[in-house]
Amino acid sequence: MLAEILIFVPSIARFREDYLLDHLERAQIASLALLADDMLEPKLEEELLENAGVFNVVLRRDEIRQLMLSTPMPMPISATYDLRDGTALVLIRDAMRRIAQPENEVIRVIGAPLRGAGLLIEVTMEAGPMRAAMIDYGVRILILSAVISIFTAFLLFLAVRATLVKPIRGVVGAMQSYAAAPEDARRIITPNAGVTELREAEDALKFMQTELTSALRQKDRLAQLGSAVSKISHDLRNIMTSAQLFTDRIEMSEDPLVARLAPKLVNSITRAVHLCESTLAFGKAEEPSPTLSVVPLAPIVADVIDSERLAIGDFDLSFAEDIPAAMTLRADSEQLFRVIANLVRNARQAIVASGKPAEIAVSSFEDDTSWKIEITDTGPGLPAKAQEHLFTPFQGGFTKGGSGLGLAISEELIRGHGGTIALKRTGPKGTTFCIHLPKGDVTL
Repeated sequence: MLAEILIFVPSIARFREDYLLDHLERAQIASLALLADDMLEPKLEEELLENAGVFNVVLRRDEIRQLMLSTPMPMPISATYDLRDGTALVLIRDAMRRIAQPENEVIRVIGAPLRGAGLLIEVTMEAGPMRAAMIDYGVRILILSAVISIFTAFLLFLAVRATLVKPIRGVVGAMQSYAAAPEDARRIITPNAGVTELREAEDALKFMQTELTSALRQKDRLAQLGSAVSKISHDLRNIMTSAQLFTDRIEMSEDPLVARLAPKLVNSITRAVHLCESTLAFGKAEEPSPTLSVVPLAPIVADVIDSERLAIGDFDLSFAEDIPAAMTLRADSEQLFRVIANLVRNARQAIVASGKPAEIAVSSFEDDTSWKIEITDTGPGLPAKAQEHLFTPFQGGFTKGGSGLGLAISEELIRGHGGTIALKRTGPKGTTFCIHLPKGDVTL
């Protein structure tokens, strides 16, 4: 509509100007007949003015204003228009006023004669026929514009259909096909749109479908693993229960070394039995909710470090504990042991794999709102893949062949306590993980 207005209004103004100039030219031609013959019959003079469409003609030549042709006017002159200095805005304004004014009026029009045949030419004429001609011209312009608009809209429709609608339908079809079987990698969209924005949307959709297909496959592997772990856990529980009966008798030994190591063996087997009974690891859909109680932290850390000391053998790896003796926190002791053991074990395996001496330290502190436990090592740092998929199972562990389950399990267990576990730093000088356990209850 705006384009129509921008075309229509100047066109009407130009048509009005041409109309008036045409009448000036015809009036000038009629006046030339009088110059050729000073005496014209009234009938011929009237015919000349009628053909020119004017009432009278005034021609100024040599500073003399002469009334060349004249007939009686039906009404007084209502307006005068000088076409010699009319600007575009003035012409548009006058044209719109004439369109809006239906009354027939007599107007005076002044212009410059053609080919220098005088200083100016002035005519009087009716405005009604000019208005009718302007309306007729405007209607024809509108009809032509409508035809052009319809044709342009049709071409635009074809262009939009080819460049947008068809590719969008292709994207929708690809989404529907993928939704029917998201595990089938053949259904992942292949970007081929020519429009940049649609190509970006297809690329984003392809990335999302690829990630989702990978996640679904991983979920299927986890379900299969869960079934296998459940079976293994059932049989392993029976074996560990038998081992627990043997350790009960070992505890009664009078050998000092046996008496010192037996409680740790009993605790390890007890934890293994509990692990089997609850069918942990990632075979189940989720870990059981923690049984929260106030527990001392130092014994838990001591048990973890004692177990790791036995695992390193003669390797040059030292352990350090900085746990306040009286520090207690609210947690599930078995689950907290598993979390700390996983983190310390990961650090120990990475250090042993590097073959360089190092140290693993476990420290803790508290403030008014939370307990914090930090596991720090001076090992080689985390690989880039491990940092990218830190808490994602089966996405690469700390060492070659690792599954990455340890951190995934630990993160889930700490989340069950309402806390968080985060990588604080990592690099060639070592790695630090921080466990954050809140003190306050959840407020509703």
